[in-house]
Amino acid sequence: MRDLSESPRPSVDLAAILSGPLAGESPESRQMFEVRLDRWLPDLREGLELVLGDRADVDVDALTARLVRAAARAYADRDPELRRLDLERLVQPDHLQRPDMVGYAAYTERFGGTLRGVQDRLDHLEELGVTYLHLMPLLLPRRGDSDGGYAVADYRTVRPDLGTMEDLRRLTAAMRGRGMSLVLDLVLNHVAREHPWAEAARRGDARHRAYFHVFEDRTLPDAYERTLPEVFPDFAPGNFTWDDDLDAWVWTTFNAFQWDLNWSNPDVLAEFVDIVLLLANAGVEVLRLDAIAFLWKRMGTMCQGEPEVHAITQVLRTVARIACPALAFKAEAIVAPHDLVPYLGTGRFTGKVSDLAYHNTLMVQIWSMLATGDTRLTREALSQLPPAPTTSTWITYVRCHDDIGWAISDADAAAVGLSGFGHRSFLADWFTGDFPGSTARGLTFQYNPATGDRRTSGTAASLLGIPQDDVVGSEAAPHTADAASTPGEGGGLTAEQRTGLAKLRLAHAVIASFGGVPVIWSGDEVATPNDPHWADDPAHAADNRWAHRPRLEEARVARRHDPETVAGRAFTDLATLMRVRAQVPHLHASVPSEVGPAEDPGVLAIVRRHPLGTFVAVFNVTGESRSWPWWHLDGFGLRDATDALTGRPVETGAEGHLWLPPYGVAWLVPPTP
Repeated sequence: MRDLSESPRPSVDLAAILSGPLAGESPESRQMFEVRLDRWLPDLREGLELVLGDRADVDVDALTARLVRAAARAYADRDPELRRLDLERLVQPDHLQRPDMVGYAAYTERFGGTLRGVQDRLDHLEELGVTYLHLMPLLLPRRGDSDGGYAVADYRTVRPDLGTMEDLRRLTAAMRGRGMSLVLDLVLNHVAREHPWAEAARRGDARHRAYFHVFEDRTLPDAYERTLPEVFPDFAPGNFTWDDDLDAWVWTTFNAFQWDLNWSNPDVLAEFVDIVLLLANAGVEVLRLDAIAFLWKRMGTMCQGEPEVHAITQVLRTVARIACPALAFKAEAIVAPHDLVPYLGTGRFTGKVSDLAYHNTLMVQIWSMLATGDTRLTREALSQLPPAPTTSTWITYVRCHDDIGWAISDADAAAVGLSGFGHRSFLADWFTGDFPGSTARGLTFQYNPATGDRRTSGTAASLLGIPQDDVVGSEAAPHTADAASTPGEGGGLTAEQRTGLAKLRLAHAVIASFGGVPVIWSGDEVATPNDPHWADDPAHAADNRWAHRPRLEEARVARRHDPETVAGRAFTDLATLMRVRAQVPHLHASVPSEVGPAEDPGVLAIVRRHPLGTFVAVFNVTGESRSWPWWHLDGFGLRDATDALTGRPVETGAEGHLWLPPYGVAWLVPPTP
């Protein structure tokens, strides 16, 4: 990547560029665009120089003009409602950091059937407090196995079974009316073999052949393979695929039908600028940049997270800021914690790249705590995380559409007396129910016998082993009187059900109080178990991640207000958590989270030092009552605190300690001055 001693100055005739696209704009509207262009044009040019400035065959001035012209066209085409949204986001730059941001993620067909069906379910989301809806890939994929929609055949077309681009615009308009933002995936690293660019390359079009990494023989692929990991070793070993039509090898990091794009080609960059602007003008407010870590290839490396990745993101983000600043970027980079923060912007990229990133470490540690009843590893791992930029926001989650990779650092494990490999193996055994005492019902995904690596699939309810009641579609047999224990709090629920639901509540309380946007995966709000029919579709038969992508069952949704059912208790717990969260200013994402003191290994404390006073979330990850000592309450000025989750003053025992029931949670907020 080029080393720039100072920001390069653009050398383009802006008046000539803008005269056409903005000819029909009022003076006020044109001025609005020009002010944004003045602000962000240097960042655009800098990003292009960092990626392509060393290339003698690339005219950076001409490329800058090409991208500015695209931004001007998109601005001219932008709906007045969306232009107003741009203004709102510019005057409220912390929009995504506010505590009333609550996320939900789902596959369109499994949540609402179609885009119009999703629109019909917006009431369901409002009850949960959702303001951020992530619909999994819905742009046209290849036929058959499409890696869950991540093998895109056309970025400009919605899957016909889900609707049309016009349906997408209707949905985003309806969501804006309810204060909800739509999130869509933008697959950057690769396209389907059936994408028009790939088809043109296979027909012999030299221009489009250059869109991909193509090799006449195995010399270079073999050299790259020496340092490349395998993403899907079970069903897609290696990183290169021979294609008869190309008469060459093509880079395929994920599957043979997903061709990696050559981002050193300026035409690829310009193509994606147009796609970003198209989706923004359809009303999409957040783009999840899928597989972003893999964009840049460099011999002798893992080809993940190279500096050019961040420069490319800067270019895309800057064009969006000029044309449609309401659009935000989310980095999908499941990497080591210290490698993650650069995707939010550090050094010269601070404030110029993604607005959001996934907190994979927190997710893994939640499951580790629930399996062991011990927080020591979690405290160590979270304490080692580098601080995130104050203008960025974590995505926190209990699970997602993907499998869980047990990303336990060997160093973190050793620091608390554990073997990293041993603990990863334990977690893989525990959550498939193969460890004595575990009631989990997860599935092993992508076992690698060479390394011993095992990942895990499963819904939250199945990973927690929550016994199901008689809702249609349950993977567990209906419980009988013999299986039920004496009802207590929770109506007719059994003791095992109440315990499992308490764990589900605790897991979501962690993501809701850590800071960032907590995202609920579809079905977890009604404790949906694994889909027992996940393999019935031949396109899914080899991928057990579809077990944790079940359809949202009407029977469960209908019971969401009945506290004597598993679905009803789960929904009430999560809706209450998110409603309370929205009212606690201390949970604004600009306030960093710290690991607080706790002598008991079964207790985790998360501290947030807000100008209004210190907030502390305390979690008991064991099946027994545990305490948090009085001196910590005094030390944080919380002796007279309120538990935000109950709205009542903190209740302490005779010795003054805060006592938590099994899998209990308290959100301690200081008294109002």
